[in-house]
Amino acid sequence: MFRFEDPIYLYLLVLIPILALVRFISYRNQRKRLRQFGEPELLKELMPDVSRFRPSVKFWLLLGALALLIVMLARPQMGTKISHEKRVGIETIIAMDISNSMLAEDVVPSRLDRSKMMVENLVDHFSNDKIGLIVFAGDAFVQLPITSDYVSAKMFLSSIDPSMMATQGTDIARAIEMATHSFTQEEGIGKAIIVITDGENHEGGAVEAAEAAKDMGMRVYVLGVGSVNGAPIPISGTGDYMKDRIGNTVMSALNEEMCKQVAQAGGGAYIHVENNSAAQQQLDNELDKLAKKETSTAVYSEFDEQFQAVGILAILLLILEICILDRRNPLLKNLSLFKKVLLIISLISCFSPLTSHAQTTDRQYIRQGNKLFRSGDYPNAEVAYRKAIEKNPKNPQAVYNLGNALMAQKKDSAAVVQFESATKLETNPLRKAKAYHNMGVVCQSHKMYGEAIEAYKNALRLNPNDDETRYNLVLCKHQQQKQQQNQQNQNQQGNDDQKKDDKKDQQKQDQQQDKQDKKQQEQPKPQMSKENAEQLLNAAIQNEKQTQDKLKKAQQQPQRRAIQKNW
Repeated sequence: MFRFEDPIYLYLLVLIPILALVRFISYRNQRKRLRQFGEPELLKELMPDVSRFRPSVKFWLLLGALALLIVMLARPQMGTKISHEKRVGIETIIAMDISNSMLAEDVVPSRLDRSKMMVENLVDHFSNDKIGLIVFAGDAFVQLPITSDYVSAKMFLSSIDPSMMATQGTDIARAIEMATHSFTQEEGIGKAIIVITDGENHEGGAVEAAEAAKDMGMRVYVLGVGSVNGAPIPISGTGDYMKDRIGNTVMSALNEEMCKQVAQAGGGAYIHVENNSAAQQQLDNELDKLAKKETSTAVYSEFDEQFQAVGILAILLLILEICILDRRNPLLKNLSLFKKVLLIISLISCFSPLTSHAQTTDRQYIRQGNKLFRSGDYPNAEVAYRKAIEKNPKNPQAVYNLGNALMAQKKDSAAVVQFESATKLETNPLRKAKAYHNMGVVCQSHKMYGEAIEAYKNALRLNPNDDETRYNLVLCKHQQQKQQQNQQNQNQQGNDDQKKDDKKDQQKQDQQQDKQDKKQQEQPKPQMSKENAEQLLNAAIQNEKQTQDKLKKAQQQPQRRAIQKNW
């Protein structure tokens, strides 16, 4: 791609048309004064060595050299420069909780935004270290592989949102486990896992995962974001707050005790994040204690200086201007070379800097990403596409390609978000149909057949000739029917089993009651009061046990993954 480091100097290019206008006015006045001396043809015969075009050519050469010097002052830069450097630092994987509970505003501006600010400040303090980013909620995936490219780290950080996760919850154990496999194979270097969360651990196993990470030579630090008193979770765009299944407003509170246990098990430290910079300073101090090691790192400089080429062109124009004389050369008086090239030189000198500045930058990134995608390097292709979106957020091709790169890395929920954006930005019906088709493929792979069918229908409306989409649509409908039948069978079987259990319980109760009645009839009246009381007491105890067993079964039934908390 191409850019100017100091584009403010390009405003000096306004001098070019002003000087050209001054030159035109002076040349016209000069011709008027010559006409006062006599006819132009007669004057031409009297001044055979005077050239009409040489002064103009010299002027345009000087003007072109001036334009190039202005461009050189603006520092033109192009391409991506790769250099290998020796660095001494640590490796850090940041696992950021992006569940809906992180939207609570007990920390200003919100728990999630405050976490982003901390990570951005941490990256600013890094110089020779490597950093990676993992996002998690009910599931986890790698948002940014471990790298020294801090520019990409900040860019990925800005795109994080709870909508990226299809499964809500807070699975800290999954995030720590994934982080342990995201470091490089370097030995003897300090490796830190920084978990940023509000501590609502719905899944369990976090302490065991932290202990396993510690055994592998890693330190687990936990940053607890939020207040222990709790705060409601706002719903974006509605002004309302999230509610549970019975209609009560959800109050999400920081679970400090669990966070401390995880940090202690991981050999790290627990840091409470509040509305001040104390947590940032404490985290920096903890990371400074880790062992540092010299490593070889490929450093990507986004731009390489190109002013040398512009300077050479300016020097060549100046040399050419000096070599051209004001008067005609007697040996070349029959050649009218300047008449033919005057216009070409003027156009090149005036418009060459403008055309170079008008080069598109996002398409360069897209081509780079396409090349990486075809070679199977999906993480770096994702980086290239995100840079293209940063330059031009309304480029539908970059958004669609980013969705493909995310889908290739199994980041399905994030891929669906990009495909949806592509359908809104794209104007070409065939390309929009491809985005809908890919959305359907992702939903179908997760057995979300209703959403997949709707996506395939939208794709076929835009491209009715797509046989692959039509086949997938039919297959999805068949799978949806099969899924519904299985669900009905399961529900029916569950109801039958419940009825059988109730029937057996009723039969047992009837049998016990019959036995009690028979015993009461067989025994004499004077002895019935004491034994009958014992029998009634035993029957009441048995009924109580049966009732408690039913309650336990009913309480255990809702603990399914499909109806867990949505925060």
